[in-house]
Amino acid sequence: MNYVSTCYLTFYLVFTSIGMGCMTPDKSVNESEHLTFVTHHRAELDKKFRDTNTSPLDSIAFISFERLNYFPVNYDYLVVGTFKKNISDTFRMKTSTERLPLYRKYGEIEFEMYGNKYGLTAYQNIEFANSDTYENELFIPFKDYTNGISSYGGGRYIDIQIPHGETVEIDFNLSYNPYCAYNDRYSCPIPPEENHLEVEIKAGVKKFREDH
Repeated sequence: MNYVSTCYLTFYLVFTSIGMGCMTPDKSVNESEHLTFVTHHRAELDKKFRDTNTSPLDSIAFISFERLNYFPVNYDYLVVGTFKKNISDTFRMKTSTERLPLYRKYGEIEFEMYGNKYGLTAYQNIEFANSDTYENELFIPFKDYTNGISSYGGGRYIDIQIPHGETVEIDFNLSYNPYCAYNDRYSCPIPPEENHLEVEIKAGVKKFREDH
């Protein structure tokens, strides 16, 4: 049996109380505040992995688990981008299994990092869009040049809230692995080709196992 991966909801389930809303699109938080926020975020994520009720780990990995592996927190990976709303028809997103959940493209994000321009597409899960809890959430699955080397080969995810204007922040320090990185029982969305970044994103969660 395959289990639907709900890992891309983790951040908002746990951290709405401390508020991504504090991170405004003008990057007004300073480096020290950002370090504190991300450090706390990681501590809470590790706590979830150590809890038998919320951990995606299989029974063998759970026994020895202490904490996830992370890239060092890097303020440069908190980027400000321009957001263009561009809602498409619904489509079936490919996953690691035969499951094909219904999504739609919601908008494109363009940003600069280290002097180069990049783009990502943000998607909306149709099932969650119809719920009161997640109706404002967007999903950004992506791949980069660290995949299979220092990060999970299948790519990583970021969650954001629907922007109210034409700017949006993306914090790659908060990028996380699909649950498939920890347990083959899950079914996880595969990042579409348009979200393959031709750059190393040395931020967020690293690979969990050497064979992944």
